[in-house]
Amino acid sequence: MTDALLEIAGIRVGYPVAGGGMRVVVDELSLSLASGRIGCLLGASGCGKTTVLRAVAGFEPVLAGSIGVQGRRVAEPGLTLPPERRSVGMMFQDYALFPHLDAAANVAFGLRALPRARREARVADMLALVGLADRGGAYPHELSGGQQQRVALARALAPDPALLLLDEPFSNLDTDTRQHLAAELRDLLKASGATVLMVTHDQAEAFTMADQIGVMDGGRILQWDCAEALYRHPRDRFVAGFIGRGTLVPAVALGLEGQGEILLRPHGLRPDPDGPVRAELVALAFRGPGHVASLRLPGGTLVEIDLDDASGLAGLAPGAPLRLRVADGALVAFA
Repeated sequence: MTDALLEIAGIRVGYPVAGGGMRVVVDELSLSLASGRIGCLLGASGCGKTTVLRAVAGFEPVLAGSIGVQGRRVAEPGLTLPPERRSVGMMFQDYALFPHLDAAANVAFGLRALPRARREARVADMLALVGLADRGGAYPHELSGGQQQRVALARALAPDPALLLLDEPFSNLDTDTRQHLAAELRDLLKASGATVLMVTHDQAEAFTMADQIGVMDGGRILQWDCAEALYRHPRDRFVAGFIGRGTLVPAVALGLEGQGEILLRPHGLRPDPDGPVRAELVALAFRGPGHVASLRLPGGTLVEIDLDDASGLAGLAPGAPLRLRVADGALVAFA
């Protein structure tokens, strides 16, 4: 074990299948998360991210590797410490609030071992932290989706877990609500000093919330890094295609030497009448405040580029030939 608060070392998790054998869902997965940091597992449905969360929580045993929390091993083959002994809290996808209890009673649910005065003080502190000091007597059906999420967060934080797990924390909210709540939830978690591991399929949520993000595919983390590094310096073709808008194009289509591929982001090509890159305009759409142009490069590859109003291309019709240059420092190459 290292001095990281959460240390996952080469875990494998799987499920028995009919007729014998095992279907491996998570394979040789490792990560470290320091105290006070927010980590996120990002990937499409079925990539294994929620299974990792369940293994950390103690709901799934590991077939290989180990999991450590606060320097104490909580899982390895033959050892699965019960969830209640891991100092791990979890906020579930559907919040799992008790409908017959008001907000204060929901928050107090995991504090029943405390003396009444200490329990009430802790509940008051938690409700104040999440901005619901005056809503302790409200029942879940009387609260908005965002307020229910805050109550669920207060309940998860109330026992002061060493590690908090968040399972798709915004899945029950509409798009507009989740966008502003992601930043708000990050602020709340940072104010609490919590160490957090969350899972999501939404890149915008991951970028807003997390200090470190692990892009997952096929039960593995392909890159564990900060958001900017994932976008600007992807180390894997899958990560390059999964993060942000971009297209892998042959180097020769951009007039570059080599047989490899280039990750072309929407800002990677700029209109230039003397530019070396030739393309054909396929479509031009206004998306405010500028336009998005769909281009066909030599060889037939289709790419998108973002244009501002000063580009001079707004009046062009589909089929028009274009000349472009490669923006400085905009390309990532794969051999």
